[in-house]
Amino acid sequence: MVLCQRWTGTDPVAAAARLVAATGVAVLPSLDVTRSLGVGREAWTRFARHWRQLAPDPYAAELGVRRLRRYGQYSFRDGVLRPMPRLAFVQPEDSNPLYVGKDRDFEPLTEVFVADPLLHNVITLLARVAAALDDGVADWNVKVHPFRIRCCGDQDGHPTPEGLHRDGVTLVSSLLIGRRNAIGGETTVCDLRGRPLLATTLAEPGTLMLGDDRRTLHGVSPIRPIDGSGPAQRDVLVITFASAWP
Repeated sequence: MVLCQRWTGTDPVAAAARLVAATGVAVLPSLDVTRSLGVGREAWTRFARHWRQLAPDPYAAELGVRRLRRYGQYSFRDGVLRPMPRLAFVQPEDSNPLYVGKDRDFEPLTEVFVADPLLHNVITLLARVAAALDDGVADWNVKVHPFRIRCCGDQDGHPTPEGLHRDGVTLVSSLLIGRRNAIGGETTVCDLRGRPLLATTLAEPGTLMLGDDRRTLHGVSPIRPIDGSGPAQRDVLVITFASAWP
C-alpha cells in the first residue's frame, strides 16, 4: 500500500500532516513539495550540488557499505533555526540496534549547504508536520543527514544496512535528491508489530517520505546499477525532529 496522493484544492502539507498523524506515514509527491516550497528547477539543481561535497561514512564502511554523508544538529524554535555545538551523533537506546551505545562523529555540513535557503524552507515545511504529531513542543531538536549511496558492478548499495529500524525521534523524513543508473531502493514502512503500512520507491527528485518514528519502522532495499558499466547512485536528505535533547 502506498499512502501517496495529489491533494487538489487544499494545502498538501497540511493534508500530509493529518495523514501521518492518523496512519503513521505519508508521501508527498515532488510536484506538491516543489509548489509548497515555492522553488523552481534552478534551486533544486543548486541544492543537489551539495551532495558532491559529502565525506566517507567510516561506520557504514565497517559493515562493508560505501556511503557518503555529513551531519548537523539544530534547535528550531519560533520559526528560527539555530545551530548547536558540534557533537558526536548519539543513537537513542530505543532505536537502531546496530549503533546503540556508539557515539559517531561525522563530518559537519559545509557552510554553503547550511546557508542554502532551500534547506531552511524544507525544515520549515517539516516543522508543520512535526507540530501535527506533537503540538506541545516549543523547541525541536533537528538533525540533518545528507546521504549518498554508490555501488558498482554486481555490488549492492545498502541505504539502510541495519534493515527495518527506528531513529528514536518524533518525525523522520527522507527527501529524494537524485537517482542515477539505479534499480531498487524501495522504501518500506511497518508498524511496530511488523505489519506493512507503505512500500514505494522514491523515484522522482523532490519526493518526500514522512513518518511518525514513535510508532513505525522504516528501511530501504539495496540499489544496484541498471547498466553495469557505470555506478549506481542514490542521494537523499534525511531530516529528523525530536522533542528530546541529549
